[in-house]
Amino acid sequence: MKVNANTMRPGHVMEHNNKLWVVQKTQIVQPGKGGAFIQIEMKDVRTGTKTIERFRTQETVERARLDETEMTFLFADGDNFTFMDKESFEQVSIPGDIIGEPKVFLQDGMEVTVQSFDSSPISVSLPDSVVMTIVEADPVVKGQTASSSYKPAKLENGVRVMVPPFIEAGERIVVNTSDNSYVERAKG
Repeated sequence: MKVNANTMRPGHVMEHNNKLWVVQKTQIVQPGKGGAFIQIEMKDVRTGTKTIERFRTQETVERARLDETEMTFLFADGDNFTFMDKESFEQVSIPGDIIGEPKVFLQDGMEVTVQSFDSSPISVSLPDSVVMTIVEADPVVKGQTASSSYKPAKLENGVRVMVPPFIEAGERIVVNTSDNSYVERAKG
């Protein structure tokens, strides 16, 4: 299925140069001259080889047709992550390198989408955002304006994010799982 390159997200799988690639990271780049493009870091499903490709944002790419299964995250055992099929209750263990960097956001009971090709899992898509608790937040620098600057903070899973100055340790925030960015304060 043809889709715009700028709609690709980590966890998506695409066909490129007659190979299947799982998207690891995406970044939209707007150079001073010329049109914007999207830079996609991707890994070959079969060999594990990584590459970075650039596409014009309006360029179309072939998104691979995969079997998608809704699963629930159960637990991690070292670098293997166990998920349970919501319909058949069958359990599947998936290596962490297939999940990629977003694996740090997996939480007990989290519902994910596992994409499979020829019955073997090749990609795991987490929800777009998760609610996490801040365990450390740098103090606000006097004279700093709230609109212009963010400060570093550390989440309960050890990931560092940049947050607005009014966010303090102990607060729960919504974090974007694809780029580890602050979205908003968690409601309730």
